[in-house]
Amino acid sequence: MADEQKLAPLGFGFMRLPLTDPDDPTSIDIEKTCELVDVFMDAGFTYFDSARGYHGGKSEWALKKAVVERYPRDSFQIATKLPAWLAKNADHARAMFDKSLRECGIDYFDYYLLHNLGESLTACFEEYGLWEFCAQMKAEGKIKKFGFSIHDNAEELEKVLDAHPEVDFVQLQINYVDWESDIIQSRRCYEVCQERGLPVVIMEPVKGGTLVKLPDAVADVLREAEPGAPLASWALRFAGSLPNVIAVLSGMNTPAMVGENAAIMRDCPPLTPDEYKVIDRAREVLTSMPGVPCTDCRYCMKGCPEGVHINTIMQSLNIHDQMGDAYRAQENYNWNTGDGKASACIQCGACETVCPQHIPIVTELERAVELFEE
Repeated sequence: MADEQKLAPLGFGFMRLPLTDPDDPTSIDIEKTCELVDVFMDAGFTYFDSARGYHGGKSEWALKKAVVERYPRDSFQIATKLPAWLAKNADHARAMFDKSLRECGIDYFDYYLLHNLGESLTACFEEYGLWEFCAQMKAEGKIKKFGFSIHDNAEELEKVLDAHPEVDFVQLQINYVDWESDIIQSRRCYEVCQERGLPVVIMEPVKGGTLVKLPDAVADVLREAEPGAPLASWALRFAGSLPNVIAVLSGMNTPAMVGENAAIMRDCPPLTPDEYKVIDRAREVLTSMPGVPCTDCRYCMKGCPEGVHINTIMQSLNIHDQMGDAYRAQENYNWNTGDGKASACIQCGACETVCPQHIPIVTELERAVELFEE
């Protein structure tokens, strides 16, 4: 549990690492990644979060190269995840565990998660017997703490926990915008875990970077309350001020970003009651603006048969809608979608079935065609 006078620890998410080729998620720049890890570890933080599918399956390998091969095993904690929905069958799903151990270059995981439960995605974990499998791995000492991540509402979370009260922790999407969201239900999900005495790992504390790229109307609320403070401070401190938090994850890809986030989580105090009121005001302004609630998780892109750059398109829509910057939105669309433009969509709906934010992606892509292509 986080100390009352101290924020929860910062965690390093290995899902947005620097690349040598921006169009190839597997082209991780190991030299730069090592530099990020060194800044993070030098600041006193030790929790690293990966998953079998991050960076086209190369995230765990990068973790081995940047962390495991360069630091003593007892000086850091590794968490990774098993995405059963990417498996062909039970044997394939279970083989992911051994592959993750090999890719990370370790004998055990400090934290191991079943990845991205909720609605239709939950069933395959049951079908493949992965709860029992992970219990066995824990009994054999290959897992120290066992849990799951979920991008869904409190009702779905309660269903999972009722069926599997044996878990040690839960990973939740929590940030000050989604805290009161009727869709994400961050507050209620957190409360469900606290009612059961379960610690949480927090993901998306800055909502995929959205909360450090705020429109002026929102940013001005925060800047007026604390001139000079980085916008990330409000988001990270909100997450880190919650009790019973194992780590607050951030996907960082520059030394400056790591340094700033580490300084916030190491040196800043928890939020005060007055600061919570400031965040309430900022949330009210932001949620009153139109926008697509995309967090850049890219789950939608993994099964897209046409390779549509959905995350970039959603980002372009938000630049247009929330920032009111049509020029930059068009520029972002032109430069970053490549062959994966919105008009390539065949409306199969595969993206919508896996979207944690329940975005009507097909409809948004149609709008993008009208805005940026016609």
